[in-house]
Amino acid sequence: MELETWTAPPGDRIPNHPRFPVLVYRGVPAALEGPDVAREGFAAHGWRGSWVDGVFDFHHFHSTSHEVLAVVAGAATIELGGPLGEAFEVAAGDVLVLPAGTGHCRAIARDGFTVVGAYPEGQEDYDLLREGRRRRPRADRAAPAAAPRPRRRRRGRGVALTAG
Repeated sequence: MELETWTAPPGDRIPNHPRFPVLVYRGVPAALEGPDVAREGFAAHGWRGSWVDGVFDFHHFHSTSHEVLAVVAGAATIELGGPLGEAFEVAAGDVLVLPAGTGHCRAIARDGFTVVGAYPEGQEDYDLLREGRRRRPRADRAAPAAAPRPRRRRRGRGVALTAG
């Protein structure tokens, strides 16, 4: 498993998180075992409200919750950070941890692209905001600062399918 980090730039239409970077784990075994195993792994590590689907094809963000996405099938180009951000190629076995306020959008989906998404316990009642919202979202305020950081596994590297 490999870990990449990326800090999204601050934006006026998509705020992105002011302190926490995006985490991209490559080659996570549980994500390769399918949606049920990924959901169980998330639940075991404090991620709740899981779902199985794709990623919206428009820039959006969650101001009240962090989000984790496990790619369980196919591949895609995901744009992170809104219009000022970057495109990332993801494939089955990749897991992305998106801090509250981080813009994300599916640009291209291939080969049955499917993700399992989830949110930290207590943040399952997330909002879904699109770019261009005039009022600054809570991602710029106290909510993300109070959100838990990913828990490290005792053995091995990285986040065990991931935070809690």
